[in-house]
Parts: sequence; structure tokens; C-alpha cells
Amino acid sequence: MNPRATGFLDRFFFISERGSTIGQEVRGGFATFFTMAYIVVLNPIIIGTVADKTEQVLGGGTVPNLPMIAAATAFAAGILTIAMGIFGRVPLAMATGLGLNAFVAFGIATHMTWADAMGLVVLEGIVIAILVLTGFRVAVFNAIPAQLKTAISVGIGLFIALIGFVDAGFVRRIPDASGTTVPVKLGALGNGSLTGWPTLVFVVGLIVTAFLIARKFKGAILMGIVGTTILAVVVEAIGNIGPQMAPGQPVNPDGWALIVPKLPSTLLELPDLSLLGQFNLFGSFSKIGGVAAILLVFTLLLADFFDTMGTVVGVGRQAGLVAPDGTMERSRSILLVDSLAAAAGGAASVSSNTTYVESAAGVGEGARTGLASVVTGFLFLLAMFFAPLTQVVPSEAATPALVIVGFLMMTQIREIDFSDYEIAIPAFLTIVLIPFTYSITAGIGAGFITYVFIKALKGHARQIHPLLWVVAALFLVYFTVEPIKSVLGL
Repeated sequence: MNPRATGFLDRFFFISERGSTIGQEVRGGFATFFTMAYIVVLNPIIIGTVADKTEQVLGGGTVPNLPMIAAATAFAAGILTIAMGIFGRVPLAMATGLGLNAFVAFGIATHMTWADAMGLVVLEGIVIAILVLTGFRVAVFNAIPAQLKTAISVGIGLFIALIGFVDAGFVRRIPDASGTTVPVKLGALGNGSLTGWPTLVFVVGLIVTAFLIARKFKGAILMGIVGTTILAVVVEAIGNIGPQMAPGQPVNPDGWALIVPKLPSTLLELPDLSLLGQFNLFGSFSKIGGVAAILLVFTLLLADFFDTMGTVVGVGRQAGLVAPDGTMERSRSILLVDSLAAAAGGAASVSSNTTYVESAAGVGEGARTGLASVVTGFLFLLAMFFAPLTQVVPSEAATPALVIVGFLMMTQIREIDFSDYEIAIPAFLTIVLIPFTYSITAGIGAGFITYVFIKALKGHARQIHPLLWVVAALFLVYFTVEPIKSVLGL
């Protein structure tokens, strides 16, 4: 790379100013991609195998069209992540939001066509973008107390670690003797004993990555992912383990969770992007009525609004981009790109796109600027053509990085004053409920409501930012939306 190009990249992305290097940014971009590339495989499974109200399988046609959804998912993730890198200039990657896509598929599309459901997602994104342009979303971001932002970051760290353990099959949801499902237990059988070669691959990857981090090796997380993937390919080649679940086959609890690590027979595929643009902006209003459609848009909006805010705070703090007073440079641009991404995901017919907590893997690798996001985005675009390669890395090889990143984010807990119960109790609830409920939004909502409630009852209402009263009220509506719909007969 010639000095002039290097100088331009340095100035545009603030690389030296943020204490980074181009090498760190590239490694961070690769690390983030490998920890979230699973979405190209997982999103089609979630939204491509469930029929909408017309009895058509999502993604077009009457049979699952998973390659089409995978191509559109990778395309949207690539374009939007590059946009975040260029306009937000932060190491945050974007893709179809997990949780939101399942809610859209199972909770919305079953009552209308897929195009109608995507129209609601587009509307939600437009509303959030308006909130950014009017300054409301940025104002809410800045109104959150600094220690509560720290709690959000710590809670997300635990959430990321839990995702790593669950996706690796290290802990699982296991029915007990009475038939009820216990949230998580250790091992495939839930008896405290670890079985299966994929679990061993995860444990080896975790230990090796932890060692590399402790020794402060450059590229430790990326080295861990690549090395563990090679081990996984060798283990599968020798043991022929296969997946946990396969059509027409009994469940194999000791199999690979999602991707079977095999060298692909082909490297190149032409993507089918004909799914783009399949949305009907106001079709849902005629299908389920205006009030019901508005409530669905509100539910999507609130989840998207605070999931992103939590992720930006958590990853931003780890990257050293959040000031001591809790503010963050270019927050308006970051939140605007994220808002438009929600609408773009609907327009691409792959569900709302949002900022990914897995971006923390790139930050853990040293990424501090938007150049890492540009690298991740280009890798997603390449994934459209090299889809077979994206299916080589099993979750058992990528998830050790998430556990290590969870540890790194957890270290911020020392910044919370646990002797001050007015902030400590809301912070605690935020920290524990994010992983326990598997929802960033639920944890943030509980923390905000508790913070306002305790402050008000202790006679310190004047210390509460006016916007936090509004946000707490909105969360009360969010948590009670189902009873409200029941009362209204929706």
C-alpha cells in the first residue's frame, strides 16, 4: 500500500488518533466476520422454512429457497456494514437481527404475507430514522447515566459469553425428569458431563484463545478462530461426526451445532438476489387493521431502538470510544445508519438489520475504527460468491472468541459504585437480565424502570433526566403490550 493511500485511510478513519494500525483494523474486520458469518446460514433457516398466511414458504415460492435468502442476507449485511464504517467510522458490523427475525417470522408473517411483514419492518426503520434526525434518539443516548451505560456493557459481555457457550453446545436447554425445561445445563445430556468431539473442539479453542490473549499475542482472537477451525475440519474428517440435526435422521446430541466443518467441493457460486425489493409498505394495515399494525411497529421499534443502543454503548466502551461522561463521537451518524439499516433489511426482504454484539470480537482484536467494518462488509459481499467457504467455520470454532470477549467486557464492572444502591440495583438488574432473558432490550428496560422508580421514591426525582421518564413509560408499555392487545381484543 503506497504512503499516500495509507495517509488518506489514517486521516479518514482516525486510525493513529485512536491508537490503532491498518493491520489491527484488518485483523479486527476478519475476526468480526468469522464470529457473525453464521447469520448467512442461520437467517435462511429461521425465515426460510416458515409459511406465511398465504401458506407460501418465506423467501418466495412454495418450497424453501434458502440460497436466495442467504445471498440477500449477505448482500444487505455487506452494504450496510460498509456504510457504518464509512459514515459512522466505528468498528460496528451489521446484519439481520436475531430475535427480531424470529419475531417477524413467527409472530407477524403468520398473520399476513411475507411482503406485508417486511413492509412493517421498513416502516419501523423509517420511524427510527426520523427519531434520529429530530435528535430524540441521540438525546436518549446521552441521557442515560454513565454507570448505567457501564452496566449495559457488562450485561452484554455476559450475554455474549452465554451465546458462545450455548452456540457451542457447552451448555444446553435440557428437559428434567418431570418434563419441564431447565434454562441451561452443562453438556449434551445435562448431567454435568461433557461429551462429543465438537464440545472438545470448543474447549480446546477456548483454552488456546485465552492463552494467546493472556500472552498478548497480536491477532489472538483471529488466530484462535482459524486454528480451531482447522482442528474441527480434521476432527470431522477422521470421525465423520455429522450435524446434531439432519432431515429424516434422529437427533445426534454429540454432533456439530449448525455447520459441519468440511472442505467444500466447490468454492464459487453465483448469488441470486431476486429477493431484494419484495415488500409491501402498507399491506399489513388491510390485513390486520391499523391499530394492530401500529402496535407491531411499536414493538419492533422499541426492541430495535434499545438493542442497538446497548450494543453501541457496550462495544463503544470496550473500544475506548465512549467519553467519561457517557457521550460518544459521531453518535448521530452511527444511529442514523443503524436506523436506515432496519428499513433496508425490510426492503431486502431479509428482516431488520441491526448492529451486532459480535463486533466486540473485532474490537478485542484491536479494531478501533470504521476501516474494520469496511473489511467485514467486503467479506460479507465476497461471501455471496464464496458461500461454501462461509460454511466451513463451525460455531464451535467461532464461539470461543465470544466467551473471551465477554470476559473483556465484564472487566468494566469495576466502574460501577455498588455502595450506591440507587444506581447499583438498577445496574445489577440490567447486568443479570440481559443474559438471563436472552434480550438486551429486556435488561435495559428493567434497569431504566427501576432507576426511575427508586430515584422517585427516595425524593430524588429532580436527578432524573426528563427523557428517562419518557423512556421508562415506553418500556412499561413495551412490557405490557400483550395485555393491552388482549384488552383491545387484538
